[in-house]
Amino acid sequence: MTKAELIDAITTKLGMRKKDVAPVVDEVFAEIQGALSKGDKCTFVGFGVFEVRERAAREGRNPQDPTKIVKIPAKKVPVFRPGKDLKDAVVDTEINK
Repeated sequence: MTKAELIDAITTKLGMRKKDVAPVVDEVFAEIQGALSKGDKCTFVGFGVFEVRERAAREGRNPQDPTKIVKIPAKKVPVFRPGKDLKDAVVDTEINK
């Protein structure tokens, strides 16, 4: 699902206009991004948790020349952990088909 498809789905379900829904969806994404950039965690009960984790520095190898070692620096990465309700919804739909 793309952002445009999400806006269409919300528009259809709530009977609203796209021009009213689109700014709300954009603002939700902007707020999540802003919170993560500050190092905060975004918790949505039943859906999941967005958070930032520190990835440690490590050494990697060039796949074209495995003798060459490349240093990969430490960095922060966004992570999503699904909540129980989301996990159950996905598992139930896959098993029952």
